[in-house]
Formats: sequence, C-alpha cells, structure tokens
Amino acid sequence: MPTESTSTSPEREQAPPEPEKSLFRNRDFQAMWISQFFAAVAKESAEIAYPLLILATTGSATYAGAVGAIQLVVAGLMSLPGGSVSDRFDRRTTMIVCDVARVAMLALFGFLVMAGDPPMVVIFAIVIVSAGCLGISNPAGLAAIKQLVPPSQFTQATAQNQIRFFGATVIGPPIGGTLFGIARALPFLSAAIAFLISAVLLLFIRKPMQAPRPAQPPAGADLTPDTGKGGMLQGFKFIGGQPIILILIIWAMGSNMAFNHSGVFLALIATAEFRGASEATIGTTLAVAGSGGLIGSLLAGLVLKWVRPSVVMHYAIWVGPVCAVLLMLVPGVLPLGVIVACIFLRAGVVNALIYSYIAALVPDDLQGRVLGAVGFLGMIAQPLGIFGIGALFDLAGPTWVFFAMAVAGTLAALPTLTKTIRKLPAPHELAS
Repeated sequence: MPTESTSTSPEREQAPPEPEKSLFRNRDFQAMWISQFFAAVAKESAEIAYPLLILATTGSATYAGAVGAIQLVVAGLMSLPGGSVSDRFDRRTTMIVCDVARVAMLALFGFLVMAGDPPMVVIFAIVIVSAGCLGISNPAGLAAIKQLVPPSQFTQATAQNQIRFFGATVIGPPIGGTLFGIARALPFLSAAIAFLISAVLLLFIRKPMQAPRPAQPPAGADLTPDTGKGGMLQGFKFIGGQPIILILIIWAMGSNMAFNHSGVFLALIATAEFRGASEATIGTTLAVAGSGGLIGSLLAGLVLKWVRPSVVMHYAIWVGPVCAVLLMLVPGVLPLGVIVACIFLRAGVVNALIYSYIAALVPDDLQGRVLGAVGFLGMIAQPLGIFGIGALFDLAGPTWVFFAMAVAGTLAALPTLTKTIRKLPAPHELAS
C-alpha cells in the first residue's frame, strides 16, 4: 500500500500570511479606544463643572475663565515630558497610572465639595494636576496606534480617534452640567468612576503598545542618556527633518490661532450680541457651528479612504480664509453658524490625516516625543488666538476680527504652496 510521505515541500513549510483583521475586530485597539472615550467624557464633564462650581461659590468670572486657560497651558507644557515618558517607559502603565491618579484626586475632591465649599487654591491644584496627567497620558495613547494596528489602517484608526474626541466634547459638557444641577459633587465623583473604567479597560489590551527596545545600543550609537531637555527636544528635531510633518504642523499652528474652537465661539457670541440676537438664537448658532466638528469626525474614515490627501488638505487649508471673508459679508446670525460649521468640518479629517503621517513616518521609539511636541505646538498657539480675538473685538468690532482671521489663515497657508503638499502621498505608502 502506498504510504504518505512525511517530507514537506518549501511551499507547505511556509504558512500563508494571516488575513488582515478589520479595525472593528481589532480587540486591542477597540479596548484602548473605549478606554480613552470614557477618559475623554470624564475630562469634558469635569472641565465644565469646575467653572460652574467657581461661579456658584465665588461669582468670579475671572477665576472661572482662568480654569480653561490654565488647563490648556499645563496640558501643552506637560505633553513634552509626557512624550519622553511614553518613549522610555511602558505606555499602558503610564496611561493606567495617570487614570488612577485622576480617580483618587477627583474622588477626594468630590467628597470635599460635599463637605462644603473647597478653597480656590484646592480647585486650581486639582485642575493643574489633572491637566498634567492629560499631557502625560495623551502621547502614550496616540503613540500606541503604530503598534496596535497595521500601516494600512493608520488613517482608519486615527479617524476613529477623532470620533472619540469630538463625541466627548459634544456629550461631556451636558453630562457635567446636568449632574452639577443635581448635586455639586456629582460630576467629579462620576468622572472618577469613568477614569476607573478607563484604567480597567486598558488591562484587556494583550498586544504590546510599543516596539521592543534593543538590549544593547547599536555600534556607534550616542550613549548620552535620553533625559531632560535634550530628550524632549528630539521630537522637535525629528519634525524639522520631515518636510511633510513640518509643513502640516506649521500650517496647523497658524490655523489654530485663527480658527480654534474657543476663539471662534467667542467671536460668534460677541458678533451675535452686537447684532442684537437673542440668547436662544446664539445657542442655536453655536450648536450649528459645533456640529461641523462632529460631522467631520464621523465622515473622516470615508473621506480619507476615497479622497486623495492633497485634495483633503487643499480644502482644509483654504476653507478658513474663504469662510472668514464670508463671515464679514453675510448678514444675520444663524448663517454664521453654518459658515463656521464648514470650517470645523475639516478638523476631524485633518487631525486624522496628520496623526496618520506621524504614525507612518516616525520610528516607534520617537513616537511619544514627536506627539508631545505636536501637542505642545498645537495647544500653545490657541491661547494667543483667543486673547487676540477678544482684544481685537473690543478695539475694532466683528468685521475686523473676521478680517484678521482671513489674513492669519492666508499667511498660515503660504508654507503649503509647495510640491510636497500638491503631490502628497497617502500615509500607508510612506510607512516603513
């Protein structure tokens, strides 16, 4: 009887490559996404509760407004050491520690609020430490994308992250405001629970969130320890040597100054009041304007799949200056909300595209520092724009505010008039 040979051919020895899983079935990425969604909602709900608490206890609008500015500055500054921490230490552990720290702080703060009105110094201390935790944990979560998803899904993953961000900004503040109306301590205690859920979900991620580091440095490598100022500056140095990332970040900084959410909302509110609009009309206008960001984040995956990156960027670059001119000329109030929505529509798509290029072009051991540098540059530009819009409105009125936005948006667009942007390849084509 013939017997089956035990020898195997080279073709049979080599197993066929496993088919690529869809992003939806990637349990590690989805666990991190859901974890960060809980964390984002907790952050947004607590951030609206801080000024409400300050107004209820002191009546000081100055202190209430200072909370938002301090959070932005601290988070931006801490993103630099946060990037270094993300590259040098385990990213999941870093995120869990930051979540647990916020659980402890917010739970304690909630009990202090239940006991009475906490001192202003305690409120600002909680705000500063919470913003610091955000600045440290954000680079770790963004850098992990490179390890949790294949290069062909970078744009899908970063697009889904934009849904998380804009979704949290939409539902977080109403949750915080509603809970504050029930009991002043409730938004802080619920945020602590949400951060606890975020930390627990991170434990379900099985895949390493960063590439293994070599035990021995390569021959001729710089043996200087990656600590302190030099280590944090590595992110800026890498950005300076990557034309695509450099040009997009320079444009984004200028655009953030001219068209950041807080500054544009301030301009809309001031313009609507200048034109005699009712509070209901102002609220509707802001809701229409804000919906642009959420719609853009929901469409980002489809847009990046079917539209060439160069086309996406040309819309994103020039829609700001064009719409700023329309804001100068269009009468009424509600139409202004529609025009601003067209500007905000780009945010989710462009953010996803920029983070995709970072995932594709930046080595894993530099991901955190580059993302920390990007976070710093993006956040630090916004307060300048908010202050400038408010000061210019007081000095000259709405027309000159929108004219300044158009000029600033055009100047920010000038570095993008290069072949690099006109011939922009897809991120997965650049991934090594």
